[in-house]
Amino acid sequence: MSAHGQPVPMIASLSPPLSGIAEVPGDKSVSHRSLILGALTVGETRISGLLEGQDVLDTASAMRAFGAEVIRHGPGAWTVRGVGVGGFAEPDRVIDCGNSGTGVRLIMGAMATTPITATFTGDASLCSRPMGRITAPLALFGTRAVGRSGGRLPMTLVGAANPVPVRYALPVPSAQVKSAVLLAGLNAPGETVVIEAEATRDHTERMLRGFGAHLGFEDAPEGRAIILSGQPELVPQSVAVPRDPSSAAFPVCAALMVPGSDIRVPGVSRNPTRDGLYRTLLDMGADIAFENPRDEGGEPVADLRVRHTGTLRGVEVPPERAASMIDEFPILSVVAATAEGVTVMRGVRELRVKESDRIDAMARGLEACGVRIEETEDSLTVHGCGAGGVPGGATAESRLDHRIAMSFLCLGLAARAPVTVDDGSPIATSFPVFEALMAGLGADIRHAAAD
Repeated sequence: MSAHGQPVPMIASLSPPLSGIAEVPGDKSVSHRSLILGALTVGETRISGLLEGQDVLDTASAMRAFGAEVIRHGPGAWTVRGVGVGGFAEPDRVIDCGNSGTGVRLIMGAMATTPITATFTGDASLCSRPMGRITAPLALFGTRAVGRSGGRLPMTLVGAANPVPVRYALPVPSAQVKSAVLLAGLNAPGETVVIEAEATRDHTERMLRGFGAHLGFEDAPEGRAIILSGQPELVPQSVAVPRDPSSAAFPVCAALMVPGSDIRVPGVSRNPTRDGLYRTLLDMGADIAFENPRDEGGEPVADLRVRHTGTLRGVEVPPERAASMIDEFPILSVVAATAEGVTVMRGVRELRVKESDRIDAMARGLEACGVRIEETEDSLTVHGCGAGGVPGGATAESRLDHRIAMSFLCLGLAARAPVTVDDGSPIATSFPVFEALMAGLGADIRHAAAD
């Protein structure tokens, strides 16, 4: 059942060719960070193209609770008048981050080195997710955290009164943990160092430098060291949010599965730490052209043209690519189900602690749709049924996970029998216009209750 009310069953049926322009929403990662960094400046940050999904709206509400002035002027157009590094006020209410693991973890980092206390909560999905991976490095600064067993929300953080800089090597690749530590380091004296053995999405580093923070990079025995000089005065910016490659993945993959499709997706981020899915699709034989490459808001972007030109082939995804496509494995597993041959995804253990256990959710849903699956703790193998070969005809559980819901709806567009999702309401957290956008391309996706 949806955490926001009654479940909203949705159904997708075999689709005619998809065509048209898919204007997907702004990038969720950049949207979160633009609000948080804007709140840590002195002055007014202007944001265009902000994703107005519930996850980002919850972060905007949290920044207001910490004392920033956050105003919406029109679709995607926002301003943030910040309180400066270390200027967060103690909130007078519990901070509800809804479904957003990114939101809660980055906000915890941003407040961790300010001597205030805040309590965080979220929906049923977020309250089941581990926060220890964030609170452990934040404790090195002097922050204290008290939560439920297993380090789960609701959780109260007591910010460090006299923070110290830290040197922290990430035990697992995680942009959220890296970002939380860097944001905490803003209000600590001296240099805070984060070391990652494997590159993760780098929006925080790009945006910190854009807002005036001093970052350096050097090689360390454990990997790449990111060195942040603490206590800067961040400078307000004008941020143009690029379109989200993780959201673009759904119309792109749907077009690759539905014969005769030809769509365009303008202005999508081509950040090299986010393009693993697109490299994998090209390895599978996809026809994707990256046109009009340019920079917007400090991020490389391009217009995508996607055409269905035949059946894709199964591949083995290099495990070192996992961090650059961690949110896209659910939709990749759906594409793999319609491909010829076997697709093997390794190094995906992180999927088990996302909004849901995404390995289990996709495996069970695909099996219900007639697809042969093998899984381990750290891998998912999909035996492709070939074009038009997925039986479908099942109901998949979304498990309060927006990407699971959208992935199975895309599968329904290419399966022999319709695919139903038990609850499509979580889609609003990241892609509130998903249903309308897909309908505009010709997809047959609708509320099941309408039948």
